[in-house]
Amino acid sequence: MQSSKPPRRGPQRPAGPEPETEVAILDMGGEGDGLAEGPVYVPFTLPGERARVRGRGERRQLAELLSASPERVEPPCPHFGTCGGCALQHWEMASYLAWKRERLIGTLARQHIETEVLPIFASPPASRRRVALHARQGSRDAARLGYKMRASWDLVTIEACPIADPRIVAALPALRRLAAPLFEHPKSAPTLHVTLTDQGLDVDISGVERKSGGLSADGRMRLAQAAAEGGLARVSLDGEIAYMDQQAPSVRLGPARVFLPPGAFLQATPQAEAAMRAFVIEAAQGAAQIADLYCGVGTFTFALAEIAPVYAADGAAEAVRALTTALAGAPGLKGVRAEARDLVRRPILAEELRKTDVVVFDPPRAGAAEQSAEIARSAVGRAIGVSCNPATFGRDARTLIEAGFRLVRVLPVDQFLWSPHVELVGVFER
Repeated sequence: MQSSKPPRRGPQRPAGPEPETEVAILDMGGEGDGLAEGPVYVPFTLPGERARVRGRGERRQLAELLSASPERVEPPCPHFGTCGGCALQHWEMASYLAWKRERLIGTLARQHIETEVLPIFASPPASRRRVALHARQGSRDAARLGYKMRASWDLVTIEACPIADPRIVAALPALRRLAAPLFEHPKSAPTLHVTLTDQGLDVDISGVERKSGGLSADGRMRLAQAAAEGGLARVSLDGEIAYMDQQAPSVRLGPARVFLPPGAFLQATPQAEAAMRAFVIEAAQGAAQIADLYCGVGTFTFALAEIAPVYAADGAAEAVRALTTALAGAPGLKGVRAEARDLVRRPILAEELRKTDVVVFDPPRAGAAEQSAEIARSAVGRAIGVSCNPATFGRDARTLIEAGFRLVRVLPVDQFLWSPHVELVGVFER
């Protein structure tokens, strides 16, 4: 006998149009969306505004702006609102920067940390030297190229980008032609990691299907031809060089010229890099022995070595090799000893820091939990933390504070303009 019960189904969205309601925006949420009572998060709104919103749950869509804040400005980018790269171009700059600084103060407060937080350093528009461009198949001669849409895997094909260096924007037609040969396999979803160097654009491509043998000989030939015609400095596929002009791409870091390995990490804007370096160098004055941990290709190393001998360590062997090679062209340094070392599995031990009086640490987003514990155990008198994640910085700062350090001042840094992302440099003293 058949059961009369209806078949079981998962949660169903209610039929019919999405409901609309009117809300007052009270504050800004952590991701740059307006925050109304509920909580309800509404993109592209500002505190003090009233809006009609569409949808259910915490995340709604803006249906109509009913009253605008005096802090609202015209977004400078024609793709704003569709492109997922920027969230806050509609907010007047002074208020936007004040919000970022207050967010940082609030993050530290959750770890019960109070300190002097300096005025935020903001990179100007048109200054980003690193961008990641997603490619989708277009014609035989030119791919579609752009950023992901907001809350979607779809692509916004960009023609303008007010955050990027104009030389990157000008190269978009050449980059579309470069990406055209990358779709021999249907599973390929290439991303072009573009870095502006002193020799031109350095492009490292990821996401090309490799299990089927990777790019064919014909595809590589077309790639190299497009790179040469586009005037690119270098093109690599997951770090393997596919094309290079006469000289390897390089940048100047303090007193040294560093030839970059493919895909090397650099700070997103040269202006923020210079401001962070100046702050670190000022804080390191008077040191007799310095450790530069998570040193990368030497963002701080070479300038620190003008003060005192430096021990530099990083888990990326290619970066450490580039740093070491650059030493020959940087005379007048007090000495640098560099080592490729995984600072998570093998942090520099307190005993190894016995003769070190200043430690600089610049970890990835996950922070430096293991290394901070060793700095806390050591006799180091001053530590300088550089961070792209205030939450993990706060956790590591709490470790140092409980060991007798004091966080004496913090410089907030905005180099990801019009995003909710904020970075910082903090100085600790015993």
